[in-house]
Amino acid sequence: MKSTLNVPEISCDHCKESIEGAVADVEGVDRVEVAIQERTVDVTFDGREVTFNRVVAAIEGQGYEVQS
Repeated sequence: MKSTLNVPEISCDHCKESIEGAVADVEGVDRVEVAIQERTVDVTFDGREVTFNRVVAAIEGQGYEVQS
């Protein structure tokens, strides 16, 4: 599965590294890429191993709000 998440609080390299690190640590995530200017997070994951909500929780656990 592939999802693009809107995270309006992304503003710098620290945000990028924090989010990418947390999401990459989630079992079942294949790829994560943060686009600072677009303020988005592209995630590719195996829906049999991890839920979309778990990916969102990893981002929110770093202190960022995910908008739908």
